[in-house]
Amino acid sequence: QVQLVESGGGLVQAGGSLRLSCAASGRTFSYAMGWFRQAPGKEREFVAAMNWSGSSKVHADSVKGRFTISRDNAKNTVYLQMNSLKPEDTAVYYCAIRAWQASTSPAEYGNWGQGTQVTVSS
Repeated sequence: QVQLVESGGGLVQAGGSLRLSCAASGRTFSYAMGWFRQAPGKEREFVAAMNWSGSSKVHADSVKGRFTISRDNAKNTVYLQMNSLKPEDTAVYYCAIRAWQASTSPAEYGNWGQGTQVTVSS
């Protein structure tokens, strides 16, 4: 069972940047990893995902050009670089893992981290 631990969240002013990290323990070879977020009273939504090799990446339209997903397989870690943050980016951010191909559907991910809070002030 792969365990995921997110870090890097915090409070930032609009226009600022944060980098989230998600460290995985256990075997992650060939696994895709994704980032999702959930704001109070809203459903969990897709942010970004990539496959193990990095040959396939996808970002939600709402974050394209501002957020970038990347991973370091030697460290079993996936990152989410968030630039030009907006108040509407405020949410708990979760990383998740699934076998093989990246997916934008949270239902297709079986392992989740505990989440990290990102708050963007206006």
